[in-house]
Amino acid sequence: MEKRKYSVIVSDLGNVLIPFDYMIAFKKLEKIETGLGQRFLDQYKENYDFHRRFESGLISEDEFLTKLSGFINDKVDRNTLIDAYSKIFKVNEDVVSLLPELKKRYRLVLLSNTNIVHQKYAWSEYEFINYFEKLILSHEVGACKPEPKIYKAVEAYTKLPPEEHIFIDDIFEYAEGAKQMGWDAIQFKNYKQLVEELKIRDIF
Repeated sequence: MEKRKYSVIVSDLGNVLIPFDYMIAFKKLEKIETGLGQRFLDQYKENYDFHRRFESGLISEDEFLTKLSGFINDKVDRNTLIDAYSKIFKVNEDVVSLLPELKKRYRLVLLSNTNIVHQKYAWSEYEFINYFEKLILSHEVGACKPEPKIYKAVEAYTKLPPEEHIFIDDIFEYAEGAKQMGWDAIQFKNYKQLVEELKIRDIF
């Protein structure tokens, strides 16, 4: 592999640092009423474009939660709904353990397709977020990966050339989107594979 000078490590959030599982929401809602969890999952999949628009900051928090509540026939109060929708994450501790080491030599930027509800009620409380000097979030930028605009937002912040950025994301299309911008990228599969990819590049 060609040796490059990396200055910035850009990391995805969901399923790299914090795996998530909507079956957690399913189980919570099924306990409230049989069939409610399945209805939630079905409606969420059918309305994926609505979810995507919320991640892009095109829909307000209130509008999103009102529609989400409608998916399950308004059977729960808003706090219960937020809890079911947001408490679906856990921390990938082995990957998170790399951050303080990487921060010694590189600038760390978080790049995530996320929404204000998950930010406010789920992941913002995690201590490891503080290792990142900047959070570039889809709902604040007004664009989602793999749209060029969101990668450009990172470059506008770092003020460094594309080739000095390397991106870690579990989704192939999003990693490829970074490569299209002139970045290097690693499609994350697991901790061991990530460490191997970083070592190949003399990053770790």
